Amino acid sequence: MDCASSEHPPPAGGYVPAGAEAVKIVVVGPFAVGKTTLVGAVSDIAPLRTEERMTSAGARVDVLERLGEKDTTTVAMDFGRTALAEDIVLYIFGAPGQPRFAHMVRTLLEGALGGIVMLDERRVHESFDAIDLMETAGLPYTVAVNHFPDAPAHREAELRDALSLTPTTPLVRVDARERTSATRALIALVTHLLSRTPEPTP
Repeated sequence: MDCASSEHPPPAGGYVPAGAEAVKIVVVGPFAVGKTTLVGAVSDIAPLRTEERMTSAGARVDVLERLGEKDTTTVAMDFGRTALAEDIVLYIFGAPGQPRFAHMVRTLLEGALGGIVMLDERRVHESFDAIDLMETAGLPYTVAVNHFPDAPAHREAELRDALSLTPTTPLVRVDARERTSATRALIALVTHLLSRTPEPTP
């Protein structure tokens, strides 16, 4: 486990602004879809990462076909924090994607207001389990289609149909390596959450 360096400077003093509302969100998706990368890209603090080198034993269950030079895997969770606005601070938890960690992910979803489901267009079906976890937990979510150079480009309607998404579920395209692009997923989720919040009773 290591606390990775970040190219993004934290807010002055590295503290949460007084009076800010803290929101917990969870980033889920299959193995090697870019969850750790996204958390690191958007975090205002040096993200906590729990990536370890893959062993030959792990290679038997974590299929690396078409995943390039991927040689690490998240063994617990990633954590980052970002101030999306002066009054909204997001605590971002990146969940491991392997099915054997499903119980831990369900526990991680407790107390979350919503989540981001990451998707690789080369293996759309592998995000079904992550969507099922979110819907079983009753949490709103945004689908973030991560950019991979060799991935096919599906039309949004095709992806929505394949994933059985409701018309109101946001679907955005991002490059998890780039802060500005990755932040679009956070903005889409928070906008979605706010749109579902009932107006206060006078």
